[in-house]
Amino acid sequence: MDRLPWLFLAAALVSREAAASPAADLVLRGGRVWAGKGLPAATAVAVKEGRVTAVGGEADVASLIGPGTRVVDLHGRLVVPGFNDAHVHFLSGGFGLLSVDLRDARDEQEFARRIAEHARTLPKGTWIQEGNWDHEAWPSRTLPTRQLIDAVTPEHPVFVQRLDGHMALANSLALRLAGVTRGSRDPDGGTIVRDAAGEPTGILKDNAEELVTRVIPEPSREMNLRAARAALKEAARVGVTTIQDNSSIDALRSYQDLRARGELTARFYVWRSISSREPLEKAGLTSGLGDDWIRLGALKILSDGSMGSGTAAFFDPYTDDPATSGLLLYPVPELERLVREADAAGFQLAVHAIGDRANSLVLDAFEKAAAANPPRERRFRIEHAQVVRKADLARYERLGVIASIQPSHAIDDMRWAERRIGKERARESYNVRSFTAAGIPVAFGTDWFVEPLDPRLGLYAAITRERPEGGPPGGWFPEEKISLAEALDLYTRGSAYAEFAEKEKGTLAPGMLADLVVFADDLFRIPPRQILTTPVDLTVAGGRVVFDRAADEAGTSR
Repeated sequence: MDRLPWLFLAAALVSREAAASPAADLVLRGGRVWAGKGLPAATAVAVKEGRVTAVGGEADVASLIGPGTRVVDLHGRLVVPGFNDAHVHFLSGGFGLLSVDLRDARDEQEFARRIAEHARTLPKGTWIQEGNWDHEAWPSRTLPTRQLIDAVTPEHPVFVQRLDGHMALANSLALRLAGVTRGSRDPDGGTIVRDAAGEPTGILKDNAEELVTRVIPEPSREMNLRAARAALKEAARVGVTTIQDNSSIDALRSYQDLRARGELTARFYVWRSISSREPLEKAGLTSGLGDDWIRLGALKILSDGSMGSGTAAFFDPYTDDPATSGLLLYPVPELERLVREADAAGFQLAVHAIGDRANSLVLDAFEKAAAANPPRERRFRIEHAQVVRKADLARYERLGVIASIQPSHAIDDMRWAERRIGKERARESYNVRSFTAAGIPVAFGTDWFVEPLDPRLGLYAAITRERPEGGPPGGWFPEEKISLAEALDLYTRGSAYAEFAEKEKGTLAPGMLADLVVFADDLFRIPPRQILTTPVDLTVAGGRVVFDRAADEAGTSR
């Protein structure tokens, strides 16, 4: 019996010795470690207790390998910091993985057929949502109508969105449940599209979408968890270790639940809608609250719509529809009030602006708020920043506004952008090089569900400005191309800066959070188009391997 205290003492000493041991938890060696733009070249990296402990050559990590160290021989593969997606609709992306996929439907007939097939798998009365269709990819390029799907969905209300989220198609059942009729009025900042007889076609744009979304039942807690799990699995597969999430669904509780269950495999900077400001302020909460895994992020405001839906706000009319210059989703005085009050309360602002007029008006609002409120490091953000007049670049730089850009939009939208807004305005679109050359901070993301979550597509788009299948030769407005190192930097350190986290992640310097990705090949040594098909072999978040392609393909646990 006298031995028992000694056993506890011995265990404590062993535990203390293990904690003090320099041995790493994970060592990767024998490859190319791109630790960050401007950092020294390396071939090995060591990780302990969730942080990078050493970066350099074989000799720098050799002494850190102990009996319990997992050693990965890279055999020339590339290691980069974990990707930080600066603009994601994460739960919507997860729900999309669980719903009907309309993104690559080739025409109206395939669109309707896929919806019909999905409806047959669901109980009667279940809403069909997500979809992410793109009529610009159809030969007709015409918007779908409710009549196209009514016959195959008589007992399922349908509300499937265009891939940009700024318009959606409702079937007749959904319109009936929402009370949308011939006599319904267009809401401010929204459009009910009507046929020649004045009847709703089923297409609702921007704020008009709320006429239907307000009657759709909220997803259950378990449904949200299912969507989050599906989305996390996809993020790990493609090497995304931080999500800057602006889900319209209240996702924070889902992430907290998954963390409590040990299932969280990415970090979250969780945005809230501008409508959440007063409750958050009353509770004493503001941007940045949280820890390394989950933090409260920016407040999101939508200032205009999208170019694909013809609702992005421009100074001049659309080239292909001179009757409209787009939509402002708030009157200008209201936009300025929202920005000023949220800034005064200490929140970071992330404002969606696509058209040149929307960008200019948001810059006006930022400038007025900064003048009205006490000085501080604000890191105002404009999300998308797609069409920006050269005269406004200086204001971006002077105000320190972050351009939160999704480079894959450029190679998708270039199929129709010049037809929609003309060549001169298209020349001022998606201009990453112009932003960086002007000294403007840039963060990269995907806008998933709008584009795939896969960073490889964004890297390829930024460095080639060509379609995945190739062309136009040399790239679309090739003067806006950037290098692979620059693209990686904007997708890692640049995005970390946009969430006030560049001192914790975004590079692989010692002391930084151990979020990293191993590619199956060295992206710097292969033709750009091969980037699209070079898989991620390992994803590490917080020093833990959260995706192992070899184990995944073998069906074994890690």
